[in-house]
Amino acid sequence: MTMNEPTTIRPATPRTPANPPAPDSDAWPRAANIMLGVWLFISAFVWPHTLSSATNTWIVGLLIVIAGVIALYVPRVRWLNAVLAVWLFISTLVFPHAIAATLWNNTIVAILVFLMALVPSGMPPTTGRPARTAQA
Repeated sequence: MTMNEPTTIRPATPRTPANPPAPDSDAWPRAANIMLGVWLFISAFVWPHTLSSATNTWIVGLLIVIAGVIALYVPRVRWLNAVLAVWLFISTLVFPHAIAATLWNNTIVAILVFLMALVPSGMPPTTGRPARTAQA
């Protein structure tokens, strides 16, 4: 290149970050865990808890929501919700509670979160009835 040749300036090509994959339409177990986590978080402030129980409830609820959202894009993260559910179940039996409703709420939510974490992606919700087929 000599001094007399014109220089061509090309515009820079914009770099876009890789778009994460969209959540599956059959991600209902993850959505259920997100809703259960939101409920668990809210329930920590709805009725009386001991300090340790309330702290554990809202933290685990928040972690279940975060893991549920990530599991929409990375299905293997659903196992983190299974671990959180086991922790919630055990801690519910260990920590003192102000009222029995807290114990029952946390126990039921822990069981449901655990069961939803076991459901792999790709399983549509069913009613238990055989599917109807079109008859010609």
